[in-house]
Amino acid sequence: MAKGRIVVDEGLCKGCELCTTVCPKDVVHMAMDRLTPRGYHPATLIDPQGECTGCAICAVICPDVAISVYRWVPAAKEAEAVRASA
Repeated sequence: MAKGRIVVDEGLCKGCELCTTVCPKDVVHMAMDRLTPRGYHPATLIDPQGECTGCAICAVICPDVAISVYRWVPAAKEAEAVRASA
């Protein structure tokens, strides 16, 4: 089960491929089957349900801040966080 996922803002992505070089699980690749509005192949996850850990290294290295990272939080941890903040 994936622990994270990324969302790429294709309006910002310029296809530099830096994110593909730093992904520790090699799950980020360039979508060669489509182009962004600016004419670049955007970054995407190979399998959205795959092995993304949500480490955010891809987002940190992205020079155009085109990648948002979302992490899965188990229900038990979420409930614990709510109790701690109350």
